[in-house]
Amino acid sequence: MILGDKLDKGVCFIESLLLYPRPTLAGKIMVKCVKCGAEIDLSGGRPVGRSETCDSCRADLHACIQCTHYDPSAYNQCREPNADRVVEKERANFCDYFVLGQGQSVGGEKKSDTLKKLDDLFK
Repeated sequence: MILGDKLDKGVCFIESLLLYPRPTLAGKIMVKCVKCGAEIDLSGGRPVGRSETCDSCRADLHACIQCTHYDPSAYNQCREPNADRVVEKERANFCDYFVLGQGQSVGGEKKSDTLKKLDDLFK
């Protein structure tokens, strides 16, 4: 099969399988919860279900803020152009493009920390 014959949605999904680490891969996969920073063990090749939550803080794992594609500065706060708009980013959803991220912080750094790093860069 040629990828060009598939719908754009299918092509992007296939590309995401190749570009991003998937929670369904065999072996030990550890990720961090965006909310509390607790490590989540995804060993055994099991996918992340829609209703799964973090054992520490009970935050939904299949939510936009936990996804690799989540970007607060992007259109609809998602770097996946074919994904449907999700209003509640912290709640579980049915997104077909969900890829569990590596624990990027939602709040980001404080302004003073960022300025300090910038000053250290030019010393």
